[in-house]
Amino acid sequence: MHDDVSEPKQQARRPALIEMSDAWLVGRARELIAVVQRSEYAEQIGIIETLDELLEETQRRGEPILVAQLLRSVCLARLVTKGMAADAEPTLDEMLAHTRRHGLALLRADAHALRGRRLVLAEQEDAALTEIARALAILDDSATPDVQLGRRAWDKLLASALIDCWLVLNQLGVYEAAEEVISRAHQAIRDSAGPHEITLQLINRVKMMLGWGLRLERVGRYDEAVEKFRTAASMAVAAEAPFAESLFPRKTGVPAIDQVGVLAAALALAAPDAAHLDRLRGLLTEPGYPHEQVIVTIALARCLDHIGRRDEALEVLNAARANAAEDTSQPSMRLNLVRELAKLETHQNEDLAKESDGPAAAPTLLLNYAGALEAELWTLRESQIATLTARREHERLTAEHGEMTQQALQDPLTGLPNRRALDERLRALASSATSHPLAVALVDLDGFKGVNDRHSHAEGDDVLRVVASTLRDALRGDDIVARYGGDEFIVLLPGAPVSAATQALSRAVTAVASLPHHLSHGVTLSVGLVSIRAQERAEQVLSRADAAMYQAKRRGGNQVASAYLEAGESAADWPGEPADTDPAWGLREHT
Repeated sequence: MHDDVSEPKQQARRPALIEMSDAWLVGRARELIAVVQRSEYAEQIGIIETLDELLEETQRRGEPILVAQLLRSVCLARLVTKGMAADAEPTLDEMLAHTRRHGLALLRADAHALRGRRLVLAEQEDAALTEIARALAILDDSATPDVQLGRRAWDKLLASALIDCWLVLNQLGVYEAAEEVISRAHQAIRDSAGPHEITLQLINRVKMMLGWGLRLERVGRYDEAVEKFRTAASMAVAAEAPFAESLFPRKTGVPAIDQVGVLAAALALAAPDAAHLDRLRGLLTEPGYPHEQVIVTIALARCLDHIGRRDEALEVLNAARANAAEDTSQPSMRLNLVRELAKLETHQNEDLAKESDGPAAAPTLLLNYAGALEAELWTLRESQIATLTARREHERLTAEHGEMTQQALQDPLTGLPNRRALDERLRALASSATSHPLAVALVDLDGFKGVNDRHSHAEGDDVLRVVASTLRDALRGDDIVARYGGDEFIVLLPGAPVSAATQALSRAVTAVASLPHHLSHGVTLSVGLVSIRAQERAEQVLSRADAAMYQAKRRGGNQVASAYLEAGESAADWPGEPADTDPAWGLREHT
């Protein structure tokens, strides 16, 4: 029943999405992410469905950066929606694989950061720290902007990845490292940031300063805490102007401090007063992150206590504690709430003891004990920072070593595996029973010499890159495309009988022939395809593929010629292959 209802709805939306530009799709996803974080659950589910449709459209278009950006949006929407975090796992896996495959370093770092966020929600804090170390190591080695992206787009992607790293560090309460990361994010977009980016930066920094201040109070560093609250309050005031032009859902003409809980809380924590009460009470009913609501609750409780309404303050804190019981998004904030409650209850008990001339309240001893535990936790926090630094350096060195290894096995022009890598993979696949039948193809470009003669070697290099990318994208994910040398490529298709491999390579031939002339300069493919024999050496199978390729050339090129039966052999020698080839030639052509 569900499928019958949703299909017409999807068909109604599809033509509109097809007509939209890539920039519109990214912009729309950005708007939805801004909204989903401050929406009710039902609206969040609707936003997730819309983002899934946008992702489907980008995957149809196939532009790698566009797909990666939509994968990020789909992951993020699920991570901020209650009960949906586990559903983000498959998309996170897809984002990591996609960004690795296409060499998208900044978005790969972002994928690790989002996985760190998922692990925090699963209460796996140490594993989350490792993911952030991986993300930061990638970002440390991504200092040079990609010329194809442009400086502004590069800076935005860098800032986005850094902010996603910052969010996890802030959740874990590792504030010094979080401050370093968010400062880098600010540096990345300071020259090109729009109102939304500025607002987001300010709100994030306010949130961090408030959490940091509350944490400092827990170890008795009250002067430093006051300074953090004052800084947060000044940032909250500064957020007013850009907020009015941001993408956040907002009421026109209403100040930001009346719409964003952490901004209102910053003013209240810096100077608790009755003037903040109505605003804070109203904001407690608005949708938002549970840990942000904890900050608003603590601010409200302090304002109530400041004017002598301690019973109401305790009531507010107890209600928040019940609501936050299942929240795992920011462990440090839950401890802040419990401490605030314990502190007020202790003061209330001491006041009651004074009024009744009774004995001194026992909870004072518990507070002293709690203080000692907090000091130990603070030491553990410093250990966390050291752990992050060590893992970050380890990940950087590992990546550097991996890059050197990859360069030794990679063709620098096309990014494909080189001949050395091909030899290793061919040997491994030939000796693996699970890879058989194993099809091997030699691909040569028709008309490539004319490109170099008529234009330049630089133009020729561009054509090789385009053809390599087109060939790679036309085949299966498990197929291996390597540059053999010059304008020749080798394709390994494990588990593919020649009939299936022929269909796949015919798609590649068509894809290259269909390229715009300014990209391909009219080159086409001649493909020789064979199936590897038992005990056959690499040079033997490649020699047979080369012979088949020349047969395709003699027949005019732009086709696949497959050879798997030769004179004197029978179909029984080739399991899984049909016996419909002319034994005199042992060749077929496919245009």
